[in-house]
Amino acid sequence: MQATPKDTPENNEGFDAPSKSAAMNGSMLDRLKRLVPYFGKHRWAWVVMVLASTVIGGTEVMMATAIRFIVDDGFTKETMPLWMIPLGLVGIFVIRGIAQFINQYSLARISNHGMYLIRTMLFERLMRADIRVFQQNSASKLANTVVYETQNGAQMLVGAALILSRDGFSLVALIVFLLYLNWQLTLLVFFMVPFIAFIMKVLSKRLYKVTKMSQDATDELAYVVEENSLANRMVRLHAAQNQQIQRFNGLSRRLEGLAIRSTIASAAMTPMTQVMAAGAISVIVCLAMWQSRTQDPLTVGAFMQFALAMLGLVAPMRRLTDVANPLTRGVAALERGLALLDSLGDEKGGRYTKARAQGHIQLQSVSVHFDGHGVPALRELSLEVQAGQTVALVGPSGAGKTTLVNLLPRFLEPSGGQLLLDGEPIEQWDIQALRNQFAMVSQDVVMLNVSVAENVALGSKPDEQRVQACLDAANLGDLVAGLPKGMHTLVGHNASKLSGGQRQRLAIARALYKDAPILILDEATSALDTQSERLVQEALQRLMVGRTTLVIAHRLSTIEHADRVVVMDRGQIVEQGTHASLLAENGLYARLHHMPAESPSSPKPAEGTDQ
Repeated sequence: MQATPKDTPENNEGFDAPSKSAAMNGSMLDRLKRLVPYFGKHRWAWVVMVLASTVIGGTEVMMATAIRFIVDDGFTKETMPLWMIPLGLVGIFVIRGIAQFINQYSLARISNHGMYLIRTMLFERLMRADIRVFQQNSASKLANTVVYETQNGAQMLVGAALILSRDGFSLVALIVFLLYLNWQLTLLVFFMVPFIAFIMKVLSKRLYKVTKMSQDATDELAYVVEENSLANRMVRLHAAQNQQIQRFNGLSRRLEGLAIRSTIASAAMTPMTQVMAAGAISVIVCLAMWQSRTQDPLTVGAFMQFALAMLGLVAPMRRLTDVANPLTRGVAALERGLALLDSLGDEKGGRYTKARAQGHIQLQSVSVHFDGHGVPALRELSLEVQAGQTVALVGPSGAGKTTLVNLLPRFLEPSGGQLLLDGEPIEQWDIQALRNQFAMVSQDVVMLNVSVAENVALGSKPDEQRVQACLDAANLGDLVAGLPKGMHTLVGHNASKLSGGQRQRLAIARALYKDAPILILDEATSALDTQSERLVQEALQRLMVGRTTLVIAHRLSTIEHADRVVVMDRGQIVEQGTHASLLAENGLYARLHHMPAESPSSPKPAEGTDQ
């Protein structure tokens, strides 16, 4: 298995790719079948919805029949009591209103529960998915799919289902009623069906294709916003605002064009079907009048009953042709989520578990090739770290230091060779049992927007006494005590309320709380001022006691105390020994040591590149 660099939406198949062809070629019925496991749970709600829809359809027939009696018995014969007219009409609308409420409530229960199932399953799978999914898809794309696409898809589907249930049953009820009244004329209605079905099939297919293209364009637009939010300082420093605005406007124009194409496909359905329906109904009404004149004459009420029932077909048929737009959009949006589910393979691990490892690490001829790059990040590298040792990894940028440490908790997979922990290949370890053995403090501190205590005890319920001890050991006790709610104060987006040094120490407190036997320090003191560095170094010294420690070195104070210094260059180990012995050899380490600012390692590159 090879490591994979992060793709951008502009050149990213992402999780759409495996299912795109199948989704485009499958019929709408096939696509709807995929949603049954999520939206078919509440069977009682479906039964109630069908019954309510049947009642709604029945009120259409009741209304046409009521008009016949009002005209014939009320106006012509004058035998109908006046009190029956408001009682009958209001009663029909009361029944219809109650049925509509029940119908809409049932569908809301169905759609919201289905949305909940898809969304929670997506997030659960995302949390356990192969880590490459985060390298292959932008954060904005994943968030858009899990949150907004699922919600929009469910809302569009419930709107479409409301139309299908109400107008579908009304249409069936009216056709059955018309067949009862005059089956010869009613059969003419069915001549419209093949033409309308053809129009809907052609335009729906085009609408679905445009919808999928719009989803991709929306992802690209969101990615530009995400990039510029993260890189806002650098964009301003290089005066690149106008360049990024032009980039955003170009993608926005593309999305605008797709929206217009979607509107054209959607809007064309209604007038085409309306014209066909109006033509057919006008012919039927003319034939009905001809029958009345040449055969048994109809009463005025009977003719109005037939005419109202016939005209009543127009509105349901028009709305049913309009339903193709929300139905297609809703299915396409939910398919995006289902495609993500299909693509999220779980991380694979073995069954070996151990409560606490000794910390003996071995790398045997390990190589790593990033896809699309000819030069390997690591080339048949072998290294052994004894339990309890502190080993510093130094070398120029691109030497492979970060790649090496990311292999240990299986954030990356080697292309060749083998890694062992306590003599057991790491692929044989249970994935979570393996990661329980590691704590990491890096330059790029990541904090959640929860309380200080929850960030320190990440993954478990905070023990306040233990949290406080870890904060004190990380030189944060006094600072946290002065916060408005102490350790229960929210830290803000990625701990934005704290300084760089405070965030580093909070990461150290988290590592202390985890109390893992192996510690990885990835330039944990870089870019800090002298005072912050001193406090962080004091905390690190406490943290390193009794643990196997791998240090990607940036400050000499950390390197000098290491049991062994491993010098890397171009994915290989070129020197190793103690700080003093390597200086005496006057090799690469000595040259790095004498570089300005006493930096044995170049500053860490931007996220997405490798050391």
